[in-house]
Amino acid sequence: QVQLAESGGGLVQAGASLRLACSTSGGFSINYGMGWFRQAPGKEREYVGGIARGGAEMYAESVKGRFSVSRDFAKNTVYLQMNSLKAEDTAAYFCARARAGDIYFDPSAYNFWGQGTQVTVSS
Repeated sequence: QVQLAESGGGLVQAGASLRLACSTSGGFSINYGMGWFRQAPGKEREYVGGIARGGAEMYAESVKGRFSVSRDFAKNTVYLQMNSLKAEDTAAYFCARARAGDIYFDPSAYNFWGQGTQVTVSS
């Protein structure tokens, strides 16, 4: 059974950086796209960024130029580097493994999810 676990969230001030990690167990995601999503209270889960099987990356417009996704195959881990954080980035952040190898904006394209890690940015 594939399991994903996020870590690295916390409370930071606006302008700070955080790096989230998503470790995978039970079978690595080398052949699958990996995505990061976030969900703020009262809002729908939204796509943040992702990395495809071949290494291509794609980001939501709201985070483009500030966030980046990378993966370490040796550690079975995917990272989300978040720079220049803003108050509006406050949310629970989730990593997910896609059903196939590309990048997908739609959460339904992912079949394995972590439990999430909270990121709070104070202004």
